[in-house]
Amino acid sequence: MSILKKVNVFRRIVTHGLTKNIGSSQKDYKIDLTQKVEIKRVLISRPNHRLGNLLLITPLVQDIITTFPDCKIDLFVKGGLAPIVFENYTNINYIIELPKKPFKNLIDYFKVWVKIKKQKYDIVINVDKNSSSGRLSAQFADAKYKFFGEADETLQSKHSDYEHIAKYPVYEFRSFLTKLGFPKNENPVPPLDLKLSAAELAKGKKIVDNIVPNNKKTIAIFTYATDDKCYSETWWEEFYGQLKTKYEDYNILEVLPVENISQIGFKAPTFYSKDIREIGSVIANTEIFIGADSGIMHLASASQTPTVGLFSRPNINMYKPYHNNSVAINTNTSTIEESIKVINDILGKN
Repeated sequence: MSILKKVNVFRRIVTHGLTKNIGSSQKDYKIDLTQKVEIKRVLISRPNHRLGNLLLITPLVQDIITTFPDCKIDLFVKGGLAPIVFENYTNINYIIELPKKPFKNLIDYFKVWVKIKKQKYDIVINVDKNSSSGRLSAQFADAKYKFFGEADETLQSKHSDYEHIAKYPVYEFRSFLTKLGFPKNENPVPPLDLKLSAAELAKGKKIVDNIVPNNKKTIAIFTYATDDKCYSETWWEEFYGQLKTKYEDYNILEVLPVENISQIGFKAPTFYSKDIREIGSVIANTEIFIGADSGIMHLASASQTPTVGLFSRPNINMYKPYHNNSVAINTNTSTIEESIKVINDILGKN
């Protein structure tokens, strides 16, 4: 581990220790039900720069918009991806971006906190209870009602999928609304959604048709991932070989990572782009996406394509794709042959 990584790990431990109790007293605060509740301005705090973590808050954003169609939502995030992810969300009012390297951008860092403090909110929601910046922003913001991301044991026992990082904020938001006098919402949690436009989808189709100019349907694969989530070239060679054998009547298109790496040696037709929405539009024009747990896996799910997530870590219940026949496969307990059977079921093959 590099010195910089060690410093970051130490920093997280210290800041988490200092902020872990922030908001604990909010659990039992009293709500005056004689007052009229109006939700017009909401702050969602998710100060993380990773693509997947931004996509995973789109279900919460959708649920808020469905409940309060005229509300304005501010996002407290990190890095520059949020404007791209939420480009077609008309209720997003303002995106407050924390610098990726705050200690190198102290002036911009302090400006962010001023922006948060100067606005009055009806509700502020910290999505991740382990985020020190998220808890601080919820504490710092001027809001009538605040969520600090604490786990709710009652909801945990009620919902078998409560552990999912995209779902528990929705369950907590809905539960809190019932305390404000709103009716229960038992609808399914919304899916991840990039909200691709018709023009973007048409462009994606044109790109796919140019890469694989035939009438076959297309399977998208993504062979890369970070750290130990990335499967070996040997594993992918065997998996790709079985895909080619089983699905001769399909194109197989490899979506490449920004690093331009292929675990199958570029043997399949490939698509490379640094444009997140363009990548999503291409995946949206395929029949199924297969890839390891990664930001691109969540992008595929947010593109409304049936997604097969490959998991080797024990966090499958937190991050697995859902909706539209999407599934997660634990590759520690499932063989490649068993994975092919899962793909068969999604594609409707015998």
